[in-house]
Amino acid sequence: MDRLLFGDNQFFGINHMSEEKARAQAMRFQKTDAIMEVLDTAYDAGIRTFMCTTHDRIAGIVDRVRADPVRYADFQFYPCMPYAHKYANAVTEYGMVGALRHFMPEDGLLATALAGGKALATREIDGMARVLIDMEMKMFAGTKTPVIFVQNVFTDLLLGMGFTRAFRIFHDHIVEKYGAEPAYITMNMPMLLEALEKEGIERPIICSNINKIGFRMSGGFDAYLDALKSGRVRAVAMSVYASGAIPADEAIHWISELPGVEAIVFGASSAGNIRSTRALVDKYMKEAA
Repeated sequence: MDRLLFGDNQFFGINHMSEEKARAQAMRFQKTDAIMEVLDTAYDAGIRTFMCTTHDRIAGIVDRVRADPVRYADFQFYPCMPYAHKYANAVTEYGMVGALRHFMPEDGLLATALAGGKALATREIDGMARVLIDMEMKMFAGTKTPVIFVQNVFTDLLLGMGFTRAFRIFHDHIVEKYGAEPAYITMNMPMLLEALEKEGIERPIICSNINKIGFRMSGGFDAYLDALKSGRVRAVAMSVYASGAIPADEAIHWISELPGVEAIVFGASSAGNIRSTRALVDKYMKEAA
């Protein structure tokens, strides 16, 4: 993985400290051109990876990248699935059958339908899960997707229900069909790590909140540090600034000294913040390496 990943929260009106700022960002990024302007700034600053939800508007970003392979030769996506709202919206717009056609992979519509039918007929959860993953991945066809995540809402729902076999299904399908690394976003990294290990998934890539003040680190600050020090997890740190509560230099410096943290994901909407974060990661993460 790259040391620095660019996230998409700011494009869809998500800000954990300020609803006013979230609304302003949602208004600013109503058009794909506005999003691409920020992504181009990040790309030109040397940030090659866009870690994004499978929000229906991401399809427009993928189209832009796919249409210009020279300009975006090193651009890669880290899809985070599923994004449930888009399915509800599609059913409203296209109807149930139309929504299924809209999301199913074009290279295997019949095969996908048959696989889904078999899954329904036999109550084969594995088959249904694979169909859903393929539906989510359809928009990224023809692009680089070396790491694929399960979104935290879904991860933690499965974790809470105790249905951890779903993680194994996801893991195997991502490896076998997409040749990518499976990864997981969670609000409780220590608990998820234990669950994944019970499913035989060793040294998983887990994205979770990791910051100096323990902001939104469910499961306990010390438990996170113990897991990182154990070498059992490849961590991607998010909320490293604790939504602005920690100065940037202090936050990145602290993260750089932790073992087991392979990458940082951050969101920004200004060129200044993008470049300064890149400079801090170059300074501290390289020194730590």
